[in-house]
Amino acid sequence: MDKILITGAAGFIGSHLTELLVQKGYQVKAFVHYNSRNSWGWLENSAVKDDVEVIAGDIRDFDSVSMAIKGCKTVYHLAALIGIPYSYISPLAYIKTNIEGTYNILQTCRYEDVDNVLITSTSETFGTAQYIPIDEKHPLAGQSPYSATKIGADQLAFSYYSSFNLPVKIVRPFNTYGPRQSARAIIPTVISQILEGNREIKLGNLAPTRDLTFVKDTVKGFYEISLSTKLFGEITNIGMNNEISIGDLVQLIAKLMDVEIKVLADTQRVRPGKSEVERLYCDNSKILNNTNWKPDYNLKKGLLETIPWIKDNLSYYKSEIYNV
Repeated sequence: MDKILITGAAGFIGSHLTELLVQKGYQVKAFVHYNSRNSWGWLENSAVKDDVEVIAGDIRDFDSVSMAIKGCKTVYHLAALIGIPYSYISPLAYIKTNIEGTYNILQTCRYEDVDNVLITSTSETFGTAQYIPIDEKHPLAGQSPYSATKIGADQLAFSYYSSFNLPVKIVRPFNTYGPRQSARAIIPTVISQILEGNREIKLGNLAPTRDLTFVKDTVKGFYEISLSTKLFGEITNIGMNNEISIGDLVQLIAKLMDVEIKVLADTQRVRPGKSEVERLYCDNSKILNNTNWKPDYNLKKGLLETIPWIKDNLSYYKSEIYNV
């Protein structure tokens, strides 16, 4: 099988994608963020740990990116800064990581004649829905520094497709959840607070809606998009064609965990008013029509797999601290 590179392989989605592609028989090179502890993140205890070539580097460093890509036919670029609240604190960090990092990938793939370059976008690039469901032609709106840098990275990727015929595909997942997700995300935030015995849950805005996809379905979407010959130079959404408000999601989690809770407003968890994305609702017809992707999980099934994982790994979550 071809040798492939996954950037951000130690992260939430990246580690699940690494496991899937090893199981599919690919030779996987896992690009992880260099650190003094030689930590491989979520790959540290993965069942496929011994079956991947782990390369430590920095996506902002052209040299380490260039060396990692050598010999690879497909590159899945997932490395990014993703926390929206921290993007208000340090927009420049997001510019350097998300835009310059994507440049390093594109330019190296161009030099190395890579056959398949998947760039990870986000539904946040759409901003609040101007119509629903949101298809790939929906206007873009940078309502946070994070989403603005992802728009910039996407457009840079398109420029390489148009200018240099680089075989680029833009993968645009809607909100992904599941085991290993960051403590800053809404679902781990709620579950971990409940598991710690809290019945008064601190949250931000409850009104926005999200289209939630279980992580195993998301990474299967990446894989199916990689196989398609129809999606070069295209954006492809991954989502469930469904939506739920944050308030209703919280109550669903409480019901599945058989507890009664009260939600307390925490102002530090609320986005600036004009920055809040009020509604996300995916049109997934493109991926359904152009690949063999079909989701295996609905929201209830996904949550029932996520809750026990967080329970078994509760030490990773500091529920009393708000993590930007």
